[in-house]
Formats: sequence, C-alpha cells, structure tokens
Amino acid sequence: MKIKWLGHSAFRLETAKATILIDPFLTGNPSFEGQDKAEAVKGVTHIVLTHGHGDHVGDTADIAKETGATVIANYDLAMWLGHHGGVEKLDPTNTGGTVGHDGFTVTYVNALHSSAHITSDGVSHCLGNANGVVLHIDGEPTLLHMGDTDIFSDMALIQELHQPDIGIVPIGDRFTMGGAVAALACRRYFKFSSVIPCHFGTFPIIDQNADKFVAAMEGDAGLVRVPEVGGALDL
Repeated sequence: MKIKWLGHSAFRLETAKATILIDPFLTGNPSFEGQDKAEAVKGVTHIVLTHGHGDHVGDTADIAKETGATVIANYDLAMWLGHHGGVEKLDPTNTGGTVGHDGFTVTYVNALHSSAHITSDGVSHCLGNANGVVLHIDGEPTLLHMGDTDIFSDMALIQELHQPDIGIVPIGDRFTMGGAVAALACRRYFKFSSVIPCHFGTFPIIDQNADKFVAAMEGDAGLVRVPEVGGALDL
C-alpha cells in the first residue's frame, strides 16, 4: 500500500485494486499549496469522508464529478452531497456499518467531534456524526483513520474488533487531541505497527509540527512515520 499525505487530514491510498482519497481538502489547504492537484486526484476510484466539516469534505464534489469516483460517507453527509453537490455515485453508511467495494471494506467507527456545514449566511447544517474509518484491504495492512477526535476509552473496542496495523492520528490540538493525548490513545488502546500523525501545521492556531506527539510516544516513537506533504510512504 502506498500512502501519500496531501496535507491536513487528506490522504491518497493506492492499493492493488483501488485508489482512495480520504478527506480530500485540497483547495484552500495551505499545506497543499504548490502541489499538483491533477496528480493528487489522478485515477481516483473512491473518496472516503470522516465527517462534514469543510476542511475534510474539501473538493469531494468536484473530484467525484471529474473522476467518477464513488463517495463513501455517513448517510446525512452523503445525501447532502447528492442534493447540494451534484454527486451521483454515493454509498451511504453510518456508525458501526461496513460497506464493501472492490478489494476493500470500510467500517465507520466512533469519533468525538462535531460535523456540520456552515453556509455563507451563518446557518449551521448538521451532517450526521463525526467518525473514524477502518479500511480492511485485501492482502494489505488494516488502516484506521481516526478522523477528528479526542481520546475515548472505547478505542479499545476498535482495536479488539479491527486490529488496525496503521493508525492515522490527529495531533494538532484545539480542534482534536493534542500530541500528548494522541500518544496516550495510541499507546494505551492500540497495537499499531505504524502511526502517521496528521491535522497539524495547516493553520497558525493548531500545532505546527509533530514534536509533542513524537516525544510523548516515548519508547514507541520508532513506530511514528511523520509524513511530508506530497511524500509517499510504502507500508
């Protein structure tokens, strides 16, 4: 599996049978500036969304219409994208549900966060619950993208049920766990073989680097793969 960080919480996964974008916030993402958008979305077959905030939904509608990719999202967000974004290929699900596609499944698990779209006139539209997503991929490591979340004790159940090998973990503080708490979540509740931090360095009001997280991982710091925007990790 090749994993490329596109900045913030956006990732591109290349597997044997699919090319998957998770939370493709590209336009307006300061971390993505200077990267090749056409290359980032080339050959995309699926888009997986953790929740409805604009810095996660991002360019989903445009990419889906351009590439014909199927969008996988919680029911409320999926219906919103169909009605307001013109997205036709939708696979709605919700917390606890699993959907299958060619060579992989996606299971939606809990996250502690909010999920809404704020219109230009300031009206907030709830778009279902925030989630993490577990991808079981044929012949590849199992991946958990936590979405935006705080620590919670039922992370232990996610480990028990899914045994993810790779964890993509928000660490930037203010809107998610900070580095020390994210490290506690990883060390107490999971048995990851690789941990990829995200949701940092994008905006001035969140942590700018992964130093606090790496330090708090202590003896497990060797598991951390701090990505570079546009850089690929082979896992």
